[in-house]
Amino acid sequence: MSRTTWRTHRCGALRAEHVGQWVRLGGWVHRRRDLGGIVFLDLRDRDGLVQVAFGPGWSPPDVLVAAGALGSETVVVVEGQIVVRPASARNPEMATGDVEVHATALVVVGPAETPPIPVARGKTDELPAEELRLKHRHLDLRRPELLANLILRHRLMQRARRTLSELEFLEVETPILTKPTPEGARDYLVPSRLHPGEFYALPQSPQIYKQLLMVAGFDRYFQIARCFRDEDLRYDRQPEFTQIDLEASFVGTEDVYGFVEAVLVALWDEAGHAIERPFPRITWREAMERYGTDKPDLRYEFPIADWTAQVQLLGVPFIEQALRDEARVRGIAVKGGGALSRKDVDQLAEAAKQVGGSGLAWAKRLGDHISGSVAKHFTAEGLGALGVGDGDAALMVVGPDRVTSPVLDRVRMEVIRRLAPAPTRAHAFAWVVDFPLFEPDHETGTPVFAHHPFTSPHPDDVVRLESDPFSCRALHYDAVYNGNELGSGSIRITDPAIQRKVFAHLGLAPGEIEARFGFLLAALQAGTPPHGGFAIGFDRVAMLLAGAGSLRDVIAFPKTTAARALFEGAPAPASPADIAALHIEVK
Repeated sequence: MSRTTWRTHRCGALRAEHVGQWVRLGGWVHRRRDLGGIVFLDLRDRDGLVQVAFGPGWSPPDVLVAAGALGSETVVVVEGQIVVRPASARNPEMATGDVEVHATALVVVGPAETPPIPVARGKTDELPAEELRLKHRHLDLRRPELLANLILRHRLMQRARRTLSELEFLEVETPILTKPTPEGARDYLVPSRLHPGEFYALPQSPQIYKQLLMVAGFDRYFQIARCFRDEDLRYDRQPEFTQIDLEASFVGTEDVYGFVEAVLVALWDEAGHAIERPFPRITWREAMERYGTDKPDLRYEFPIADWTAQVQLLGVPFIEQALRDEARVRGIAVKGGGALSRKDVDQLAEAAKQVGGSGLAWAKRLGDHISGSVAKHFTAEGLGALGVGDGDAALMVVGPDRVTSPVLDRVRMEVIRRLAPAPTRAHAFAWVVDFPLFEPDHETGTPVFAHHPFTSPHPDDVVRLESDPFSCRALHYDAVYNGNELGSGSIRITDPAIQRKVFAHLGLAPGEIEARFGFLLAALQAGTPPHGGFAIGFDRVAMLLAGAGSLRDVIAFPKTTAARALFEGAPAPASPADIAALHIEVK
């Protein structure tokens, strides 16, 4: 299927079974080597590399001279015969390493200036700075690593489509120009030229539209959706991103789990990994208690424990003073923690401070000898009561959970990185369930939605929705994998009265509710089936399955952490005429 006017085969497709055939290849000059009258090119296309040889025994003199003058990244078309490489010259690291092409013709079809960043690199060569690579993204994308990542991304996207189609989901596109709605981040606003003073928003997700599709009776919807969030700088976020979005009617949480697990198992299978389902379940409260995070890495042990009762018996003054305002003593019994050096522990304490902790108390046990910042308060027997054995260490903090949870999460992951224990399993999937419906605003203490305001309260907690909103659980669920959140979903609110109560808790007045969400409330009154859905962060899945170090390595044209597109220079100022036509003013 690769045959076109300009070529018969792709470079990387040639194998021993093609020996003797005459071929025409088109590609980029990856490397050139001149060896005593013979010129070798590594010719590259999207399928890979093949060696092309120009020599006096088979190449016309003018072709040989032209080959010796070729520069890196020049696009050429060559013709010749496929031959077997001599045994001593075979390259087992190349898929085409058993053959080469003896070229009889050469045409330069795309001359190239010297590239500002190298495409061909040796194994020990460092990559240029990322900002430079993003500025010359068209060249960076020629790197085999990025090409392989984007080919995998394509395969994963097609596998997701096929899996959901087999589950009877319908792919439906929803609008990109939409109405601003609260989804947890700032909207990108688009001024309307035809309606002065009015604005569209780019969707943070297709949330309301997919619910309207359920009201309309589409039953099962999915979309490979482009979404936009004007968030503050985050190393692991992009202002525009892709998610596998799905919604289904007449479902409960177990049904949604089944749909999402089917997609994730298929995606991991596409990347060559066999995954078992169903995934284990862990409540949000248990995850925060044992791991300090709602996306725990369950490949490793080192759970967090509550040591308040044991430590209170010791009468440690600074701990006694700190045990107020709902504070607790929590810590990690680190098996093998005796191997942590004083420098390691100091760095762990610094990591704790970076996420809001005041420090880290620690003690190591080697036989009956106890060392550490709180060593004088503990005996071997006392540490044993905390689960700290010979050769182990105790790492502890004191404070309210909102402080100790992120601190111990960070400390736990730093300990794992330093001790490098063998994981209990390679692929640790889990469902985190029973999230809170609301959480207090950090400044005012008033309720804000923990995820988005269309999430249904747990049926057992609806009676407390007005009297004690913070005690209400949500029918919300996250899929986590090896310490990464893969996506979120929920069963949706279908009762307009409950939806109004949730909006009211968020501080919206009745008139504002009607202005912003009247169309949704009217739809819910038109006969709405029970429904729920999920959104899988596709960029993150692709990154994890490609083994890439950044989301930018699996996105063709990503933004920087400053939300800039360096290749094309966006965002950029608009002309005064364009601004005037939009009826807006730049100050």
